[in-house]
Amino acid sequence: MKFNLKEIISSIADVGQKLFKKTELKRNDLDTILSLCDDLISNKGAAFGITVARDITDLYQELTLENKLLFFQKINEKYKPNHTKVTEAIETYQKTQNDKNLYKLFITSEGKRRELFKRMNMAPNGISTIVSLREDLLKVLGEHKDLKPLDDDLRELFKSWFNPGFLKLAKITWDTKAAVLEKIMKYERVHEIKDMDELKRRLGEDRRFFSYFHPALEDEPIIFVQVALTNGLGKSIQDITKPRAEGDKNYDSATFYSISNCQEGLSRVTLGNFLIKRVVFEIQEELPNIKNFGTLSPIPGFRDWFSYLEDNKIKNIVGNIPIENIKFLKSPDLKPGDSRIVSNKDALLKLVSHYLINEKNHKKLPVNDVCRFHLGNGAIIDDIIINANVSEVGLNRSFGVMVNYLYELKSIEKNHEDYINNKKVIVSDKVKKLI
Repeated sequence: MKFNLKEIISSIADVGQKLFKKTELKRNDLDTILSLCDDLISNKGAAFGITVARDITDLYQELTLENKLLFFQKINEKYKPNHTKVTEAIETYQKTQNDKNLYKLFITSEGKRRELFKRMNMAPNGISTIVSLREDLLKVLGEHKDLKPLDDDLRELFKSWFNPGFLKLAKITWDTKAAVLEKIMKYERVHEIKDMDELKRRLGEDRRFFSYFHPALEDEPIIFVQVALTNGLGKSIQDITKPRAEGDKNYDSATFYSISNCQEGLSRVTLGNFLIKRVVFEIQEELPNIKNFGTLSPIPGFRDWFSYLEDNKIKNIVGNIPIENIKFLKSPDLKPGDSRIVSNKDALLKLVSHYLINEKNHKKLPVNDVCRFHLGNGAIIDDIIINANVSEVGLNRSFGVMVNYLYELKSIEKNHEDYINNKKVIVSDKVKKLI
């Protein structure tokens, strides 16, 4: 006999609902859902948690956007750590330093927000609702900085709930469920998949496609990566995605050309680095002739950065190259593949290399998020390629320029440590010459 976990949990919830005298449920009512939250983290909530958690997740989904914001503000304040009790717990631990008092200090300093979400996760649809809840939270976080502690709590929980040890890696093929393939097309963030024919191309013999799944989110990709088997790292996204030509199949490289986080609610929950390293292992096991691993990556934000750049800074970056030669890059009428881009590639290469290596954020790390991601994984900036993406998207991101990040397997750990500990941006000799 095959058991369905969701059906079992739902049945238990129904029994609990009959035994447990609940607050009358009022739709889109803050007092109702907050009262249930109090019940959930109380002792009676521990006894009938599945019932209460299901009611909360159901009611949350019916809140208006305005009431969702009020809900966030209420639970953020109501269940935050009590500073007086934290101070008392610290004093108790300082007087008697033992495991019991240390644990009490930990629980007191954590507050009750995380406990609320842990218990909400008992609902049959708990984890999917909480991921959607964080997606809603991220939409208002920019204008409501006071909610950052709430977001921090959710991120810490997600790091545990979506630990790669709990995720299942699946190879996506043309035989994968249609429901999953449709979501793959929907969630592709880097290079749009226009139709099923294009998807089939990306699942071809000279391609590899892997995705992480969570057991509580059936047929719902969490994050996926697309890989092209190539001779040397790929230099053009158009070549990678076009129909395959018959020819040499003795590939020596794996070019990662797209990685997409499918769930907005899992933003900034580190999964991509684990996925890349796991896929490298899978490819090594299947294809031992593949010796080189790297990416053909976009440079989102480069064109915007350049558009605000003052002339004196441009002159400092490009050196002796006349600034008039590249003023066309600020034209709103610029078209993909404009011949002037190739004609002035030396200036463009200097600008891109400066942007990736020297432009830093407040943490003194590269301002470009894709660059930070790959350097943090232990890759190096290997090459900068002009006209690697001759499309409107490529033009708007970076005038069609893309980057090869190289993963030298023997150096990954050292590169990672140099980047994290010393904030060192490691580049190839080829790129050094551009600076």
